[in-house]
Amino acid sequence: MNYKHSYIVRFQYLGFRFHGWQKQPELKTVHWAVDKTLKFVCKGIRFKTVGVGRTDAKVSSTNYAYQLFIDEPLERSEFITNFNTNSPADIKVLAIEEVYDESFNIIQHPKIKEYRYYFSFGQKNHPYCAPFLVGFLEQLDIEVMKKGAIIFEGHHNFKHYCTKPSSETKVERTIDTCIIIKNTDITASFFPDESFVLVIKGQGFLRNQIRLIMGALVELGKGNYSLEFIKESLEPSTNIDFLKTIAPASGLHLKDVFFKEK
Repeated sequence: MNYKHSYIVRFQYLGFRFHGWQKQPELKTVHWAVDKTLKFVCKGIRFKTVGVGRTDAKVSSTNYAYQLFIDEPLERSEFITNFNTNSPADIKVLAIEEVYDESFNIIQHPKIKEYRYYFSFGQKNHPYCAPFLVGFLEQLDIEVMKKGAIIFEGHHNFKHYCTKPSSETKVERTIDTCIIIKNTDITASFFPDESFVLVIKGQGFLRNQIRLIMGALVELGKGNYSLEFIKESLEPSTNIDFLKTIAPASGLHLKDVFFKEK
């Protein structure tokens, strides 16, 4: 089914009330909300949308992208205004750019994704923090967690950092950046005095990979894991069991998506 025009749409969404990006029967997802708004904005015009990738329930994004296929040309500023006027308050379009390369495929095109996981520790946070960062009640050794995060950088076997991998799942992946720094980019008056963010960049991630990495780092911070255990968990021949600590989804944000030049 061919469409006359193709666009890349950049937008933000708060994922706390949505069941992820992908459409699911009888559930409110981001894709469902986007298409519902487009049906109103693009009345009577045939279109199709394809997201840059899946996100879990409650995961947010500050710069997500989807490819819009449509039979009529769009005036960019008018489209942005009309979409944002009619979309839910937790979804906002930032930009739209026409794609002239007919072979461009948003899923298959090489890209770098940057995720950020926001968290604090040592006390229960204000309830308003819930959509943005996770408050771990225990005291955590943040310095050893920083050392542990760096271990994940590079090319490793992530079979223990994937939920229900199949025999065809490619568990060897490369992480370009994995660091923990102080959080200064998402703040509010009701946030704790100090919070942190796990920054991860890579070309592609496995199901729940980042949340499992964050879970392992939390166990490291509690003293339940050692740095040697983290290193061993990335060895293909290790005999350790699958890791069970999956960090809550609400702290995870898809920060940005960078499309590579072919």
